[in-house]
Amino acid sequence: MTEASSHPDDTFHVFDTTLRDGAQREGINLTVADKLAVARYLDEFGVGFIEGGWPGANPRDTEFFARARDELHLRHAQLVAFGATRRAGGTAAEDPQLAALVASGAPVVTLVAKAHDRHVELALRTTPDENLEMVRDSVRHLRAQGRRVFVDCEHFFDGHRGNREYALAVVRAAHEAGADVVVLCDTNGGTLPSRVHEVVADVLAETGARLGIHAQDDAGCAVANTLAAVEAGATHVQCTANGYGERVGNANLFPVVAALELKMGRRVLPPGRLAETTRISHAVAEVVNLTPSTHQPYVGVSAFAHKAGLHASAIKVDPDLYQHIDPGLVGNTMRMLVSDMAGRASVELKAKELGHDLSADRDLVGRIVARIKEQENAGYTYEAADASFELLLRDEAAGRRERFFTVESWRAIVEQTPGGGAVNEATVKLWAKGERIVATGEGNGPVDALDRALRTGLERIYPQLAKLELVDYKVRILEGRHGTGSETRVLVETSDGSAEWSTVGVAANVIAASWQALDDAYTYGLLRAGVQPGPQDRPARG
Repeated sequence: MTEASSHPDDTFHVFDTTLRDGAQREGINLTVADKLAVARYLDEFGVGFIEGGWPGANPRDTEFFARARDELHLRHAQLVAFGATRRAGGTAAEDPQLAALVASGAPVVTLVAKAHDRHVELALRTTPDENLEMVRDSVRHLRAQGRRVFVDCEHFFDGHRGNREYALAVVRAAHEAGADVVVLCDTNGGTLPSRVHEVVADVLAETGARLGIHAQDDAGCAVANTLAAVEAGATHVQCTANGYGERVGNANLFPVVAALELKMGRRVLPPGRLAETTRISHAVAEVVNLTPSTHQPYVGVSAFAHKAGLHASAIKVDPDLYQHIDPGLVGNTMRMLVSDMAGRASVELKAKELGHDLSADRDLVGRIVARIKEQENAGYTYEAADASFELLLRDEAAGRRERFFTVESWRAIVEQTPGGGAVNEATVKLWAKGERIVATGEGNGPVDALDRALRTGLERIYPQLAKLELVDYKVRILEGRHGTGSETRVLVETSDGSAEWSTVGVAANVIAASWQALDDAYTYGLLRAGVQPGPQDRPARG
């Protein structure tokens, strides 16, 4: 975990809380490995701060911060720990929750504080004066421990409406105690943009504190409220990837950032990162195992799709006639629904990131685009499966399938025993370096058994496989198309101890899809190890 940031300055903050507030969405249940993966994507996107969770409040978040020290190597972002002000009647120095925040090792801490007097009295069951002292004491203590402190003023807009003077007093208490940013939270999500602008301007004029905005989307205004706050003087925006969050969600990171850069002229990401918006959005969706919204602004596959004949005719003259931006600016593509247009720019950008310059070979790019389109129509996705994408790219560039082994057949058997247990056994028959190999394996399930059989058969020829480890496995059932049955998509994440990569497989059943993902995972791992593909095909029959 690093504290260095490549942001040009500290004058504007893009603060992501997907791993904390976003994880509170119904249907999201992130493992520690999931949280680390999302954090890497967010850092790659270029956000300034990643709120990792509440250490000390639950074991998973505590483990996340512990693992982040060794496993999370941030280039752009700083990791943030979330917690609450000290308890009423105690001291910050003796508060166990504040001690856990310090022990997390995070260089930045966000403290949630009550800014609504009714919440102070009814939820905290303390006095307004004691609440102000809780804010001051907590901020001062964390500053003394060398932490940068942001304070989230919970229910601020409701509190400002009910008791303006007390809400302002909470902001002043945090600011004067040393908080770098005081964040005004529309916790219930019911405030409208004009009111947000009015309140932010009022607080800024009355307190002089540096202000941030945290908007929930209950009235469908979270993105608009965030931008209104910036127009009024806020310089810190709190968002979540794809708008994930409690109830209907939070301000969506991607349209907020795109609007700031493209509509309001604020450079808030490192150079070149905005073009990664669509890829990062879809990759995070895959990690949290939620289908990406097709109609999400900027990044949805339908965001720049055109179907009406009038639109199509106009776009032939000038695409800007029916598009508010060039979709390539956010890594998306324009699509004509009667004859879909290829995403050349996205393919070239991703290929360059992986070390392949395709700019001089338009024919190759065209073939790759066509192949990806064909595969995605069958259910594949490459936004969160970079390794499978690179193998596809290499295959198209070579004009043939480059692999280290050829599969003759595989079989997986699940046997139920009288005692209620199950025996999972797999057999694989394959060719590698001109040699026919038959191997078996047993595992905790049919996929694990296939993995063990494949390793047993190949490790003698390719000892590099011994370093590979499957670290994550996800399954999604895809809806059937045109009256056909459902397909299964499997994403496998593999590590060689120094890096991790993801591969994808799609088939009518989970075992066949898993086999495809395993095949790609091992092939990519051998390429990473510097092994060159050799003779693999079965001998010709006379």
